[in-house]
Amino acid sequence: MHADFFHRNDGADAVTAILGISAFYHDSAAALVVDGEIAAAAQEERFSRRKHDPGFPRKSIEFCLDQAGLTPRDLDYVAFYEKPFRKFERLLETYLTFAPVGFKSFTKAIPQWVGQKLFLRRAIGKGLPGYDKRIVFPEHHESHAASAFYPSPFEEAAILTLDGVGEWATTTLGVGSGRRLELTHHLRFPHSIGLLYSAFTYYLGFKVNSGEYKVMGLAPYGTPRYADQILDKLIDLKMDGSFRLDMNFFNYCQGLTMTSKKFHSLFGGPPRVPESPLTEREMDLAASIQKVCEEVMLRSAKHLHESTGLSNLCLAGGVALNCVGNGRILRESPFENIWIQPAAGDAGGALGSALFVWHQLLENPRIPQQPDSQSGSYLGPQFAADEIRAELDSEGATYRELSEPQLLREVADLIADGKVVGWFQGKMEFGPRALGARSILGDATNAEMQKQLNLKIKFRESFRPFAPTVVEDEASNWFELGGVASPYMLLVAQVPQSIQIKPSREGLSGLDLLNEKRSQIPAVTHVDGSARIQTVHRDTNPRYHELIRRVEERTEVPVIVNTSFNIRGEPIVCTPAEAYRCFMVTEMDALIVEDFLMLKGDQPPTKYRTEEHLQKFDLD
Repeated sequence: MHADFFHRNDGADAVTAILGISAFYHDSAAALVVDGEIAAAAQEERFSRRKHDPGFPRKSIEFCLDQAGLTPRDLDYVAFYEKPFRKFERLLETYLTFAPVGFKSFTKAIPQWVGQKLFLRRAIGKGLPGYDKRIVFPEHHESHAASAFYPSPFEEAAILTLDGVGEWATTTLGVGSGRRLELTHHLRFPHSIGLLYSAFTYYLGFKVNSGEYKVMGLAPYGTPRYADQILDKLIDLKMDGSFRLDMNFFNYCQGLTMTSKKFHSLFGGPPRVPESPLTEREMDLAASIQKVCEEVMLRSAKHLHESTGLSNLCLAGGVALNCVGNGRILRESPFENIWIQPAAGDAGGALGSALFVWHQLLENPRIPQQPDSQSGSYLGPQFAADEIRAELDSEGATYRELSEPQLLREVADLIADGKVVGWFQGKMEFGPRALGARSILGDATNAEMQKQLNLKIKFRESFRPFAPTVVEDEASNWFELGGVASPYMLLVAQVPQSIQIKPSREGLSGLDLLNEKRSQIPAVTHVDGSARIQTVHRDTNPRYHELIRRVEERTEVPVIVNTSFNIRGEPIVCTPAEAYRCFMVTEMDALIVEDFLMLKGDQPPTKYRTEEHLQKFDLD
């Protein structure tokens, strides 16, 4: 469609407001772009409290419009992150190809499409009363590519998007230059690195589209002894990163599961029963698929560099959340700089679709910003002191309101003394990572902190690692990042040998490795000596930066543990009341909401630690 079609004619001083929407698969979201600036963005799960909520993002849209003081009538364009009819075409063609085998899956999927997904204009009109202007439908991977390139600090960059599947594409390669982006090559469904990884996620007993993090975290406990088998039987991988899957091993085209009986036979049995004990086999399978995924990512990046000759790379798509693979691209590919969209999955498609309209279709110029134009990804709701006070009072909380110097001093002392604190500050993060706005914090030098956080706070598997936050100008002293910033916790790097600690017992394997102190910052050093790092800069998050400096005064280490402010099975908290309830149902020691400090011992007997919670999280 020609860009002139989109120009408005209501005055030179009028602003252009574009709402981007992603919905109806998983992680639905909304993002608002006003005159090219990212005004707001949020995932629906944070408001609905339904993890990975796929529904129409009504509450996210309401937040975005309120943030900018707009109504639906004030919008100039609405962009939906993919083309639903083309996606439906793929669905029908796939079912017809496998008919009659896939009839059961077909009968389950079709009512959802007929009732909702095919009639998006109606759904958008209902969700945006009064909006009667154009709705734009970029392709799924165009939205991913736009979310990666347009907020990046690069004038020109190669673009790589990898995920499960959009309409037909599963991987795309392209180039962004100035305000233009062009996708030049793609892989088509059913050949997908995202779906291959999800197949192993399913087989290992974790939930698809959310348990992939667990597979990545489990991988270092195993040995990749199945990697050659995967490459020999499941995937025909070429040197340029392209590949084909042997679909006889999979069931996602025609069935309601990810893997087939042939897959189960190849790897020695049926899928692991969820929540059952993890064995060496599961750890080795996780290590194996992680190794293959990294190889696909690395070969794709190297080929993209060869074909473009560019020094900068932008990444998006759900596979771009694989921070171990990202770290290998940074270290081993010829690209000098990489930038990864913080909301790399489908949620980020909402932002990408809006930016795509502004730059690509409306042909507005783009001026790259340093370090990027995403404002640290702090794009969600923020609460004023009166709102916080009212919510805490309604919960019956006991609190003190402190000046910033006193608050930081007391919180730093709590962390240095081994306490676990909930940290609720400023605008909520957009994307799956907690970046110091909705975080749970602890002492990185405490050898018991990982176990304490997993079992007593997060109520999740003991093997899962925690991320460090380090002040940016000291990151190179603690992590082998090569001088690169990692503000969005999307890169894994090694802890230097100089601060690693040799295991006290040789020959340990599996989950026994958890009990070994691995470095001077054991709470954030994974069993393979790596860490998923967030660097924090004073300009982006000054209060968080200063807190870490205060902790350093006590511990002599400018690093703290940072994990998301939620418990297993629930989204990250959004409001002060949600933060207080999470604080009270866990064994957190303190909660900080802006200038308000709460200590667990000062609180009234909890009404939240109910029998339902005890059963849900197997608490004592």
